[in-house]
Amino acid sequence: MALDPRLLEILACPKDKGPLLYFEDEDWLYNPRLRLRYRVADDIPVMLIDEAETLGDEEHERLLAKAAQEGIRPTFDDRGPPAPAAPGSGDPTA
Repeated sequence: MALDPRLLEILACPKDKGPLLYFEDEDWLYNPRLRLRYRVADDIPVMLIDEAETLGDEEHERLLAKAAQEGIRPTFDDRGPPAPAAPGSGDPTA
């Protein structure tokens, strides 16, 4: 069973607070910036820094290639919220 998409939208690395890549078929959440991999046990993310696995170059590159090939996206966009639309731009929320 996969992690709930609503959980993935807010799930962040506990060390740098950045987004993660979720490899559902391998039961891992991966932070490519710090090369930390967190396991998912019984559909529960184990987000403990002390239990994260630090990956070497080969495994890091494998996961990045797999993410690119399979279209695996970060758990959230870490660039912050979108800028508000300018008044009169056609956006009814502006």
